[in-house]
Amino acid sequence: MATITLRAPLKQRAGGRSTINIDGATVGELIARLEGDFPELKGWVLDEQGRIRRHVNVFLNGERAGAEQAVAEQDEVHIIGAISG
Repeated sequence: MATITLRAPLKQRAGGRSTINIDGATVGELIARLEGDFPELKGWVLDEQGRIRRHVNVFLNGERAGAEQAVAEQDEVHIIGAISG
């Protein structure tokens, strides 16, 4: 299982959980399953076409990643909403 780390405000939409273990073959699949497990996240990370929204940054093992990026067990995915002012 890969580990997903969420930052605020996404963490609040996942019931206050900042770290979640989840299975999936790609970053997009992980996020889709995450949205299935936590419906309040739906639409906040992936758009209607299953692409990562422009205002969301996703990192796989410290490197920026797209939805198509392959994921292995023990990988770490960080999802961070962009801050604007």
